[in-house]
Amino acid sequence: MIVSGNVATHGIAIMSVRKGLEFETTIESDTTNLNYTVEKLISQHGSDIRFLRDPTRGGLASVLNEVAELIGLGFDLDQKNIPIDEQVDGACEMLGLDPLYVANEGIFLTVVSPDAAPAVLTLLQADPKCTNAAVIGQVTEDHPGKVIMKSKIGGRRVVNYLTGEQLPRIC
Repeated sequence: MIVSGNVATHGIAIMSVRKGLEFETTIESDTTNLNYTVEKLISQHGSDIRFLRDPTRGGLASVLNEVAELIGLGFDLDQKNIPIDEQVDGACEMLGLDPLYVANEGIFLTVVSPDAAPAVLTLLQADPKCTNAAVIGQVTEDHPGKVIMKSKIGGRRVVNYLTGEQLPRIC
């Protein structure tokens, strides 16, 4: 499973402008047109792509939970591999938000066959719009319908659907 760029950047950028939040750094939206990137990905690796979607509303966690539930398989994530800009991570921490649930623009999530992952990652990282692409996890039969994340310090936790509404909402 590969994400094409930094998670939560757009959501935090928009939220900070709308709510008048000021940080010690400038957080700019990473929204971009990815149709040519996706077209190239499909033309070169179409038979290896199992799933492709943008994690806009609800963020990465919501999309993964929806898919895991629908296909009856689980996802194992590795937190240290999920690309989150340091400033965005800090802003999320300050605001009490989990970046896995923050809206995204300018990235997509794709699940590809394990054999194709290195080539897909190379293709994406060569694209100026996807230089932060990363393999963030894998599909598993071990825990059907569940998303489990290995933390940066080695613990494991269930990444559930967001309960309630993460505020402030941007879309």
